[in-house]
Amino acid sequence: MSTIQPSSPMVSARMKRQARRDTTPEVAIRKLLHAAGHRYRLNERVPGMPRRTIDIAFTRARVAVLIDGCFWHGCPVHATQPKANAQWWRDKLDRNMERDVETTTHLTAAGWTVLRFWEHESAEDVARQIADVVAARSGRSR
Repeated sequence: MSTIQPSSPMVSARMKRQARRDTTPEVAIRKLLHAAGHRYRLNERVPGMPRRTIDIAFTRARVAVLIDGCFWHGCPVHATQPKANAQWWRDKLDRNMERDVETTTHLTAAGWTVLRFWEHESAEDVARQIADVVAARSGRSR
């Protein structure tokens, strides 16, 4: 990708403030899981892909949970297309989605169950789905 100038200082400042971890939806889901007695690791490195991380990892059950932001990961319902620097952004967002597929494929091939959720999904529903999968992978019923 080429180096490109931000369309404005405000846009540049806003993008720099974007959280990479501990986002509001992620924290809400983690609180529900923790309150239900589940223990997990945060921002665990993807085995064999050192620059990628799993948002919430259940290492014993080998369950990887990724909470994807609608803008950054191309939500079919909420994704938007920036007008300024449009081609650069299109390339950037397409590469993010390609990386998501690569990561999921890599983890699945390594024996992990990968659960991906959108940031707009209900924390309660997401936590319930995660708990069900972790219980099934751990050999415990809920």
